[in-house]
Amino acid sequence: MELILHSVAAVFVAAGAAFFVTGTVGLLRLPDLFTRLHALTKADNMGLGLIMVGLILYKPDPFYAVKLVLLWVLVMVAGATGSHLIAKRALRRDGEDLQ
Repeated sequence: MELILHSVAAVFVAAGAAFFVTGTVGLLRLPDLFTRLHALTKADNMGLGLIMVGLILYKPDPFYAVKLVLLWVLVMVAGATGSHLIAKRALRRDGEDLQ
């Protein structure tokens, strides 16, 4: 049973890593700032969520799970806030190079 649980956890962590790689490719390949921000924040939030689920399955302790979920929420809030500030500055056109 433990082997199956660890295998499922590894699949979640690998899927999360794949989302991070996809977000990075989107950051490098998409044409403008807003599509880059969209791709990066969506992929990072989903990737981190999948990695957190995998880590919770790897060590099924309620206190550990609460800490990981809290960490995920804080990272999502920080990412959304940072993306909002970058987009707001780009809309005001007071950045150096927006491309």
